[in-house]
Amino acid sequence: MRSPFLRLLVHWLVLALGVVLATRLVPGIHCADGGTLIAVVMLLHFSHAILRPLLVLFTLPFIFFTLGLGMLVINALLFMLVGWLVNGFSVNGFWPACGGALVVSITDIVLSRLTRRELVVPRDAPPPKSRQNRKANRDDVIDV
Repeated sequence: MRSPFLRLLVHWLVLALGVVLATRLVPGIHCADGGTLIAVVMLLHFSHAILRPLLVLFTLPFIFFTLGLGMLVINALLFMLVGWLVNGFSVNGFWPACGGALVVSITDIVLSRLTRRELVVPRDAPPPKSRQNRKANRDDVIDV
């Protein structure tokens, strides 16, 4: 997957699936309709791209001492922030936010690995030619 737009679209679809699964699996998280889901996905993507690195930077000792569980707290807080900002999307407390953040993270990890494997390099694709193999083959017209 070489196109940045295609990668962004796949990431948004994976994020949307994670939010839908979170609303189905975690009690206390509700999403009203598809338009709300689009707003939630865009705000979650923005918060993960902009706010999360800043929060990780400032809370690095906390994340270190909790052996990474601080990342779940940061993701839950961002999930609650999106629930507070978007009308029609509600997160009823910290523990549902933790559950929702966990479901979205697991969905993102699993589906990103599957789509990356399938979309980037097809399994039946031949390996790329190395420079030495091209030089050894004198049928090439242009050798750069």
